[in-house]
Amino acid sequence: MSSINELKLAKELIAFPSITPKDAGAINFLSRKLKSLGFKCKILEFKDKKSKPIKNLYARLGTKQPNLCYAGHTDVVPPGNINDWTVNPFKPKVKKNHLIGRGANDMKSSIACFVSAVNKFLKNKPKFNGSISFLITGDEEGFAINGTKKVVEYLKKKREKINFCIVGEPTNPNKLGEMIKIGRRGSLTGKLEIYGVQGHVAYPHLLNNPINTLVNICKTLKEKKLDSGNKSFQPSNLEFTELFVNNKAHNVIPSTAKARFNIRYNNFHTANSLKKKINKIIKNLCKKNKCNFKVEYLANGDSFLTKPEKTIFMAKKIIKKVTKVNPKFSTTGGTSDARFIKSISPCLEFGLVNKTMHKVDECVSITDLKKLTNIYQNILIEYFK
Repeated sequence: MSSINELKLAKELIAFPSITPKDAGAINFLSRKLKSLGFKCKILEFKDKKSKPIKNLYARLGTKQPNLCYAGHTDVVPPGNINDWTVNPFKPKVKKNHLIGRGANDMKSSIACFVSAVNKFLKNKPKFNGSISFLITGDEEGFAINGTKKVVEYLKKKREKINFCIVGEPTNPNKLGEMIKIGRRGSLTGKLEIYGVQGHVAYPHLLNNPINTLVNICKTLKEKKLDSGNKSFQPSNLEFTELFVNNKAHNVIPSTAKARFNIRYNNFHTANSLKKKINKIIKNLCKKNKCNFKVEYLANGDSFLTKPEKTIFMAKKIIKKVTKVNPKFSTTGGTSDARFIKSISPCLEFGLVNKTMHKVDECVSITDLKKLTNIYQNILIEYFK
C-alpha cells in the first residue's frame, strides 16, 4: 500500500474547481483514491426539477460493526475576483508554511487529512474489527437539496448503519484544538410580501402604503426577544437580510413591499413553533393596517445537540494531547450537514481553523494539517481498539 500524504492530496483536491453545484471531477478522483485503499465506493447522483444534478459519494471499508464515518464536502464557494488573490485559487501553493487555495480551509484539506489518517491506520492495522466509511457531498455550500440530506435517505432505505460520524468542518476560531461542535442551531428563512393600494404620493389618504406596514412588522419582529439561550445554546436571533420595493417612480406609492429574514434558533423552538409565532404577529399587524400578505418559509434544519458520550470524550482527550489545547464543546456558528446526519448517527464536528474560509487567499497551516492527520489517526486507533 502506497503512502498518501495529506498536503499532496489537499493540493490535488483543491485543483478541481468544484464551485457549487459543479463537481469538476472531484468526487470521481476521491472515489479512485479510496478504492486504492480497498473501499467499496458508490457514487450517488441526485437531482430534481428545480436544481441541477449533484454527485455524492458513500464509500465503505469493511462489513462489520461498528461503522465509523467521516463526512465532508468537496464543493466550494466562488473565489470572487481572482486578481485579488496572491495565487490562482485552483492552483494551490505553499507560502510561509501555509497552503493557499479555494477549499484549503473549507474543507478539502480536512478530507485529505482523514484519507491520510486512514492510510496510516491501515498500514499498522490492515485487519480491524469494524468498518470505516466516507460520506462526501458536492452540495453543502449551495441549497443542500441533493447532497447529504438525500444520501442519508438513501442509507436509511439500504439500512446502512453508521455508529458514529466525524464531520470535518473547520470548527476552530483561532487555534487548532479550541472547539468541538456537538450541535448546531436551526435555521428558518422567511420571505414576506405585503400588499397595499398603489397610487399618487400626494393622496395617501386614498391609498394604503405597504411600506409602512412592512416597517412596522420589521420593527416588531426585531424587538421581540425569542429567548435568552441556555447552557448549550446561545440565544436565538432573527435578522432581516433583504428589503425590496420595486418602485422607480418618486411620486408613486407602491402596491407591494417585500422582505426576507432568517432565524437561527436553539432547542427552545422548532421551525413550526416559530412559524406560528411569526405568522400571528404578521397577521395582526396586517389586519390592523388593512393589508394583505403572503409569507413563505424554508426550513433548513432544526437545532440539535449530541449528548457527550465516550467517543466524544475520547476525541477530546486526543485533541488535547496533540494540540496542547483543551477543546470546549460548542454549538455556535452556522448550519452544517451534521443536521442531516444526526438522524442516523451521533456526531461531532472537528476540523481546521476557520479564520480564512470563504475569504481571498483562503489558507491552512501545514503544521495544522499534520496535527489534524495525527488526531484523526489516533481517533481511529482508539475507536477500533
